[in-house]
Amino acid sequence: MLEVCVEDLRGLRVARDGGAGRIELCSALDLGGLTPSLALMRGAVGQGIPVHALIRGRAGDFLYDAQEQAVQLGDSLAAIEAGVDGLVIGAGGAAGLDRALLEDWVGVVRAAASARGAPLSLTLHRVFDLLEDPFEGLELAIELGFERVLTSAGQVSAGDGVARFAQLATQAAGRIVLLAGGGLVPEAIAALRAAGVDEFHASCRAAAPHEGDARLRELGFVAGPLRVTDAQRVAAYVAAAGGA
Repeated sequence: MLEVCVEDLRGLRVARDGGAGRIELCSALDLGGLTPSLALMRGAVGQGIPVHALIRGRAGDFLYDAQEQAVQLGDSLAAIEAGVDGLVIGAGGAAGLDRALLEDWVGVVRAAASARGAPLSLTLHRVFDLLEDPFEGLELAIELGFERVLTSAGQVSAGDGVARFAQLATQAAGRIVLLAGGGLVPEAIAALRAAGVDEFHASCRAAAPHEGDARLRELGFVAGPLRVTDAQRVAAYVAAAGGA
């Protein structure tokens, strides 16, 4: 199935209507995605497609101090209150995932979801791609109770990681889902499916130039051409993934 990362409700509707199976909701896709606003999360819920909210408080690495973690825990609880179906979280660096922080994070959000009587799916985000030992990281993700891990198998483009995906799929042995994303193109999906990957992640965006682009860049409101979720790109990824 295809998960589309979007940063607005228009993108959500385009992805949903094009056959995507799930949304990763975020802001600032050009920075790899940051936490979406509470109002956006509330608006995305109930639109006829599962919504997973990315919780990432800033650009850069995934090594967080106590204050940064408190903010991300607060955002996680707000997302649960908004009614999202899942969270996309992570912490750590090359030496490994931050076990203590993640144990606390997972415990808090699981308890909050349970108190609401609602299921909550957890995805480990692409901090996984920084790990020097992804196989150790995969075991810890399973131990911590993540349902899936979003990864490019450590490559700039997920399509270049077919051999590593096959190794990870063998180790996962059905205990956790591999969600392939990061520079993913539709042409790479068949080989990734053959390697044991069942879920795919893409922004499906295309440039959407308009007359005001030059002025927006001049004033610093955009860094380049505006990009929006594109229906034709969604259709191409859905077809390659075998449908929603």
